[in-house]
Amino acid sequence: MTELNFIKIKQPEATLITKDLELSSDANVLLTLEITPAQYIQKLIEKKLFVDAIKFLAAGLSKRESTWWACLCARTVLTDKPSALDIKAIERAEAWVYKPTPENCQLTQPAAEATEFKTAAGWAAIAAFWSGDNISPNKEAIVPPPTGLTAKAVNGAVLLAATQVPPAEIMVYQQLFIRQGVDIACGGDGRSIKLG
Repeated sequence: MTELNFIKIKQPEATLITKDLELSSDANVLLTLEITPAQYIQKLIEKKLFVDAIKFLAAGLSKRESTWWACLCARTVLTDKPSALDIKAIERAEAWVYKPTPENCQLTQPAAEATEFKTAAGWAAIAAFWSGDNISPNKEAIVPPPTGLTAKAVNGAVLLAATQVPPAEIMVYQQLFIRQGVDIACGGDGRSIKLG
């Protein structure tokens, strides 16, 4: 694999990203103090630790870029006749990505809840909501989201998207989504990365 240039992941060492992540023991063995995020993701891919790679990318990307990744994965697995609720959830999350205003952020919560969190689209929308400054239902009270909450929603969206395909294709889609996430980390938008 060629050397990756993660211009969208600002942490210089992978350990700065993994310190609050629950990774597999195999993934933890690969960590060293000096390993960069790009080197670490390459090792995870080489060892076929795809779930760990997804979790790592979700945590390493910024809230906006990781939410975009969640939207991209959710869109990838939409059927020919997608649910109107899923479309609305993705569109609201994408609207926040394009214009991350408090107003756009607030619109993602009801769209996410309408999916009952059964699809990747719902998790993409809640990732956008949890990226805002206030997760309180009471507008008078300000409750900032805990650190890492967006990454957990993105991780959920990407992993759930990969299970919305026939079981024999799950690992194929996990690899596709990782390639899309890597493209985003390298400054792309992930859209040009397709199956194959």
